[in-house]
Amino acid sequence: MNGPHDLGGRDGHGPVAPRADEPLFHAPWEARALALTLAAGALGQWSLDRSRAAREDRDPVDYLTSGYYGIWIKALERLLLDHGLVGADELAAGRAADGPRPDVGPAPGPREMAAALARGTSAARDPGGRRPRFVPGDRVLTRNHQPRGHTRLPAYARGRIGTVEAVRGHHLFADRSAAGEDVADWLYTVRFDGHMLWGTRAEPGTSVSIDAWEAYLDDA
Repeated sequence: MNGPHDLGGRDGHGPVAPRADEPLFHAPWEARALALTLAAGALGQWSLDRSRAAREDRDPVDYLTSGYYGIWIKALERLLLDHGLVGADELAAGRAADGPRPDVGPAPGPREMAAALARGTSAARDPGGRRPRFVPGDRVLTRNHQPRGHTRLPAYARGRIGTVEAVRGHHLFADRSAAGEDVADWLYTVRFDGHMLWGTRAEPGTSVSIDAWEAYLDDA
């Protein structure tokens, strides 16, 4: 979706200036926000892409003033409400009114969660005989789509010509996964010359590579 989260390539926000020795968490509640989000996600009620979409789909003022983990907590509240895991009265009260749902959970403990994160998961899917449309070296044009829902194609790379660098396999398509659909597509690494993205102001010799699903691409 087009939203305040998609800042790549935009002017007016100043350079990224990381602080030296910045802590991983600035307050204890931020660590709890991360832990709660991971544990709730492990219940299997929504995908990682749906979780991302819940963080992105916010009013710009709310998004830009909530802070990183504030956005995570607000997104988790929405997901829990949407999937019937908590009620609005429970969120308002800050405590559960009823016991856990018998068809959901339990959430993994810290050791189980750490082991699951270390194992990781794969988004690869069997292509079922479907072949990739493009091969390395092909010139492609990204579609200038303006989706209402989730997308992994950044705004600065839409309607631009690039070159396929690699075919990365057949993977769960994030845009559809965010809507609760198990649909896969071929994934490519596409390289863009800096001047194609930002015109004559681009630093000479600059290039940017992104991973892009086939649904984003046409022949150039």
